[in-house]
Amino acid sequence: MAIAEDKDLNAFKDSQEEVVIDTTRKLRVAFIGCGWIAGSHVKSFMKQPDVEIVAGADLVPGKAKAFFEKYGVEGVKTDYKDHKELLDDESLNLDAVTICTYNRQHAEPAIYALKKGVHVLLEKPFTVTLDEAIAVMKAEKESGKILSIGFQPRLDENMKMIKKIVDSGVLGQIYYIQTGGGRRRGIPTPFGTTFITDETAGIGALGDIGCYSLDMVLNAIGYPKPLTVSGYKSNFFGTDPNYSNYVKIGHPEYAKAFQVDDFAAAFVRLEGGIILDFRIAWAMNMDTPGDTIILGTKGGLRIPSTECWNGTVGGAMKLYHEVCGEQTETVIPIIEDKSGMGLFEKKVRSFCDAIKNGGTAPVPSSQILYNQAIIDGIAKSAELGREIEVVIPEI
Repeated sequence: MAIAEDKDLNAFKDSQEEVVIDTTRKLRVAFIGCGWIAGSHVKSFMKQPDVEIVAGADLVPGKAKAFFEKYGVEGVKTDYKDHKELLDDESLNLDAVTICTYNRQHAEPAIYALKKGVHVLLEKPFTVTLDEAIAVMKAEKESGKILSIGFQPRLDENMKMIKKIVDSGVLGQIYYIQTGGGRRRGIPTPFGTTFITDETAGIGALGDIGCYSLDMVLNAIGYPKPLTVSGYKSNFFGTDPNYSNYVKIGHPEYAKAFQVDDFAAAFVRLEGGIILDFRIAWAMNMDTPGDTIILGTKGGLRIPSTECWNGTVGGAMKLYHEVCGEQTETVIPIIEDKSGMGLFEKKVRSFCDAIKNGGTAPVPSSQILYNQAIIDGIAKSAELGREIEVVIPEI
């Protein structure tokens, strides 16, 4: 006789927890910086039923107004000459700002917003220098407000799996990590020179995509403190007027404007006896500088590289370990995200939830401070031509 299936016991197979968002109180949000990356932010904020975009400012006159018109956001005040004028406007009753400026303008508006008692979502990289990051964190501490840094890739399910694997102990004691990534030809100039001049960017591939590669592994292992850095950086491609992408877009003069790194590498010593071998590139004569690998005393994890950073891993991961004394490999398949939310939307939603629920920052500055310290250390070490000690003052 067939045994009847217990519908109650199997109900979980088809059930999905419904997320209910309280729309009785809407968060009043303003934009500081209305350039390229702000487009991803505005599309994500527009999807939140409990958010009202009320203002925007950009240093370029008329840019903020044109930006919101492009995305069909109505009733937004944009007649501000800069972030200070916007944040000084008490009639806005702001809850939060999202800062989408170029790198060199991350710290100043973040500090001003926090001092005004406004929550801050700050695009990556955190800042250009370690000193700037510390100044922002001091303002954060004094304000008691949320400061979350824009590292949405860690919200990807495959990134979460990397951390789960490490936390499970299956790798044992971790002692060596190789990570990085890059593009064969990918200096970001489609929108002009914002990414490549020192005045606006300050750092190149190192901060643009290098910060993501660092976060992928540092977040997985609990963000140990960096102790020393031996760094290298170069700009052979960016300063070459014959660089193929400059030729394609008809701007060989960009070579003279290029003042940042297009390649960087480093050997970093972390607390806990862990060695971090890092490399990142906007341009190189190679398809990839290699997969990310995490070596432990019980197992090793290989994370396939991506052709260009896209916020996730490049394919199924592989765990190398022993079972009953025999060497074996376990394939960890790619996890398909069925939430229906993109990573940018998840970043924005988690920030809004933290504000409304009195929670903590989804990507806390206390972690990304170490990320920034490594980037800062690589730049300083490269300029000095020797290994340096990483010194992070108390905040």
